[in-house]
Amino acid sequence: MNTITVIGSINFDRTIRVKYMPKPGETIHTEEIFSAGGGKGANQAVAAQRSGASTRFIGAVGNDSAGDMLKDLLIDEGIDLSGVQTLEKQATGRAYIVVDNHGENSIMIHSGANTAFTPEDVAARKELIQNSDFVIAQFESAIDSTIEAFRIAREAGTKTILNPAPAEENIPEELLRLTDMIVPNETETEIITGISVTDEQSLQQAADKLHQLGVQVVIITIGSKGAFYSLANGDSGVVSALKVSAVDTTAAGDTFIGAMTSVLDKDFSNLKEAIMYGNKASALTVQRYGAQPSIPYQKELE
Repeated sequence: MNTITVIGSINFDRTIRVKYMPKPGETIHTEEIFSAGGGKGANQAVAAQRSGASTRFIGAVGNDSAGDMLKDLLIDEGIDLSGVQTLEKQATGRAYIVVDNHGENSIMIHSGANTAFTPEDVAARKELIQNSDFVIAQFESAIDSTIEAFRIAREAGTKTILNPAPAEENIPEELLRLTDMIVPNETETEIITGISVTDEQSLQQAADKLHQLGVQVVIITIGSKGAFYSLANGDSGVVSALKVSAVDTTAAGDTFIGAMTSVLDKDFSNLKEAIMYGNKASALTVQRYGAQPSIPYQKELE
């Protein structure tokens, strides 16, 4: 069983289902509206925990009802929240999600407390990272705090996994030098590398550019096609996705990362098998609505 620390976002999600995405200036009726726990960090932690990992979290919520509810949800999952602060002068993060009948979504985020915890706050909780096999981070919290977490991890021999979403055009080189594995999607890959991903050759070109920046393992998720992987030693390929009918792609990438990391060996020797496990988990996620409510349990994947 892997021990995983996630540093990142905890959001209160408000989801609206519609038949189709409205055009600018158009008013349409909704089909359903509901709330759930979300945030890329929290989603990844839930996915890892439900796949059998021992999971900790470093982050923050506001001193409000949403923050209390989200902490209760994560505690119910069995996730260690000793690294989560409640900040008096910040609101808990929010996400507003619109999902159409084709399973496509549009998401707007208010960061709130997610970007208010500091590198000093991370350093005060360094034992969580030092005693983990992996640390996972995204870009829904402050990058300088992630750099501090990855610095602590590198010194302790903890492997680092970066999910660069939402994408940043200019990722600090210091962060990439501290990153063992990076997991962008096609759009994020193009923003980061400047290379348009259209085929396996361009996928490899983008991966090579990330390898040159110091990243050992690159995984580029390619939607319904699966995931492309590339190791600095030259091994690369595509692990195909399962064919399913998607109703909501929210949290699919987060589920993939959390589930994959729960079974991944620290030397990456079982990378292809771990990717396939992540693909299976995300295949179940996209057949359900919502973020955390859609994330599967280990027993479902078995």
